[in-house]
Amino acid sequence: MKLSQLINNIKQKKTYLCLGLDTDIDKIPKHLLKYNDPVYEFNKSLLNRLHSKIIAVKINTAFYESRGTKGWSSLEKTINYINSNHPELFTIADAKRADIGNTSNMYAKAFFKKMNFDSITISPYMGEDSVNEFLKYKNKYVILLALTSNKGAKDFQLENNLFLDVLNKSKKWRNSNKLMYVVGATKTTHYKKIRSIVPNSFLLIPGVGSQGGEIRDVINHSTSTSNNIIINISRAIIYSSSGADYIDKAEEVVDKYNKQINL
Repeated sequence: MKLSQLINNIKQKKTYLCLGLDTDIDKIPKHLLKYNDPVYEFNKSLLNRLHSKIIAVKINTAFYESRGTKGWSSLEKTINYINSNHPELFTIADAKRADIGNTSNMYAKAFFKKMNFDSITISPYMGEDSVNEFLKYKNKYVILLALTSNKGAKDFQLENNLFLDVLNKSKKWRNSNKLMYVVGATKTTHYKKIRSIVPNSFLLIPGVGSQGGEIRDVINHSTSTSNNIIINISRAIIYSSSGADYIDKAEEVVDKYNKQINL
């Protein structure tokens, strides 16, 4: 997907919302367990109802990999369904991969060629050569972990402002125009510094809802004059109900957040 398409989608739908499919088979409504692939049915039903009210989908691969081949099958069916039925949605493989060049090459093939995700989350810890393979693909994007929403971010990312080094160094890399950054919704006090370094880059912002981040706080501090933020919400939406009304309840939550975005 071209970034212009993502930006146009944001403008047309008037939202920054990304649906996080952190789908845990132990938490989905029990009546779905009658299906051969309950996780896929759960994902598909939410996508069909919510696709017009979101601009992106983030699939956390851990929730699928943990189930072995069955989980991987659910993952592949979900991304194929999105690409076939809702191609306007920007897709994110939340896989947090990165390794030496030849290994990263294989990761890139898996997520960009085999499954055709638009983007993937990457750990920058091993440096430029571990990211380069992902940046070679046309209209595919790398979302580097910069300043995450968890408490442990203080251990390394905030120690001597290491997250600023990630921003400053990565923006000098070849094809850095394909870089986006993960910046937590609970770290809005640092947004001004971040935007001074990468004013035009997209920020993927997790941490709203269950982790305590607030949408208006994010928007007020993100200086997103170019419509270049993606706000991910996972559990607060997909687990808003464990009953037969789960789709209706999920839509109510999405509507609530979209109302906050458009105040």
